[in-house]
Amino acid sequence: MRRFALLFTLAVSLAPAETAAGQAAKPARRPSPAARAAASITANDIARRIGIIADDSMLGRDTPSRGLDLTAQYVADEFKRAGLKPGGANGGWFQHYSITRRKLNADSSAIALRGPSGEVRFPLNATARLAQGNVPAAPIASSLVLFGGAVTAAEAQKVSFRDKVVLVVADESREGTQSLLRDLVLGGAGAILIPSSADSVTFASRLRGQSRERTAVDVGEGQPPILLVLGQRLATALAPAGVNLAETRASTTAVARELPDVTADVALKEIVVARDSAPNTIGILEGSDPRLKHEYVLFTAHMDHIGITPGAADSINNGADDDASGTTGVIELAEAFGQPGVRPKRSLVFMTVSGEEKGLWGSEYWSEHPTVPIKDVVADLNIDMIGRNWADTIVAIGKEHSDLGATLNRVNRQHPELRMTAIDDRWPEERFYFRSDHYNFARKGVPILFFFNGVHEDYHQPSDAPAKVNAEKEARIVKLVYYLGAEVANSAQRPKWNTESYREIVE
Repeated sequence: MRRFALLFTLAVSLAPAETAAGQAAKPARRPSPAARAAASITANDIARRIGIIADDSMLGRDTPSRGLDLTAQYVADEFKRAGLKPGGANGGWFQHYSITRRKLNADSSAIALRGPSGEVRFPLNATARLAQGNVPAAPIASSLVLFGGAVTAAEAQKVSFRDKVVLVVADESREGTQSLLRDLVLGGAGAILIPSSADSVTFASRLRGQSRERTAVDVGEGQPPILLVLGQRLATALAPAGVNLAETRASTTAVARELPDVTADVALKEIVVARDSAPNTIGILEGSDPRLKHEYVLFTAHMDHIGITPGAADSINNGADDDASGTTGVIELAEAFGQPGVRPKRSLVFMTVSGEEKGLWGSEYWSEHPTVPIKDVVADLNIDMIGRNWADTIVAIGKEHSDLGATLNRVNRQHPELRMTAIDDRWPEERFYFRSDHYNFARKGVPILFFFNGVHEDYHQPSDAPAKVNAEKEARIVKLVYYLGAEVANSAQRPKWNTESYREIVE
């Protein structure tokens, strides 16, 4: 045994010399430019940036607030350092939108219906109330359009409701009713009336709430007012025109028709209490291809959070995962794409928006007032909450709606070193597709993917702190988004919607 061990040791000691004499050692392979760019995305950088954005000094980044403005300036400075060009308004880094605090003047607001038996008024301090939506700048007057019964989108398309006052008389629990209301809102109805089943005393007790101070953003047309009208009085007013509300609601067939004998006037007034503004921060990296540089891939995240919770021992909602993690991801992507030798063919837009927590304000404003032609935006890759939960998995919402899902799957397979698997939406019942900024781009026809790790016990709590973010995991996710973005930005073809998804979401 000892003699064999000696011979083995001698053989091992001679092996390197024999290898060197027989064959020169191969030089180490240099990483590709893309790999070097991806390597610039590090856990240390991510942890450092989240620590800045989610620091107590930012006071929870409410919209609007000084902390939000400081965050927007920090992002702009990082975009500039990464070599981007300003992509905001007037040649700057920012796109500001107006925010106003308003109160409905119920005493000066009313709905009037004129029919065969004359005019019936529904004052908003007595028999009608504003449930949601914006107050139109001018009164709305039109013939009344009746939708009810077993309403369907197909039936709704047979009647023009653009700028019309629409009366919806349908069982809210019936499948299709909520989607009909969405279609009316997105399709540009002037105002929507819904009969209330409450008795007059209960109805009156709810009127005070509509005159509370509220915050509104001017994003263009906005959402039409949705008004609840005292059902008993409405039924009496419409009976002379041959409309039976109870029969319409219970109908097993769709009711969709204009009432030529009934006109409706909706005149709402409000008082502006205060005016303010909030920023989106936008940077652009111009593409390298003379033709394709006029198309854009959009990388987005929201930089705002929910501010301060008064009275709590720890009152500052830092929003480290939600969404300092996404904001940091966009900055890291800008820095990676700015590395030498990796500028893609298409141009890249990096944008951190505000007001997401208030109702997707910043992204909605940009979608209505884009700083690059939105028809030329080929994809949006949105990042919202990517620093918590599973270490090896990220949900990519929207994979099934376009061929971006197949592209992501292919890119994911090509990079096993990332140890990260992008999976389909695990919570379709939560409708997260409609709850983050990508939705405002999708409804304008832009294919999207939404990277999201799901909520956790610290969601919208002061305990969503930087120390709880897994920066190493986030670095691997951002690298995956980098490789995906490069693939989309260099592809000869634009991403394509699936036909049914386009009908549902865009049309």
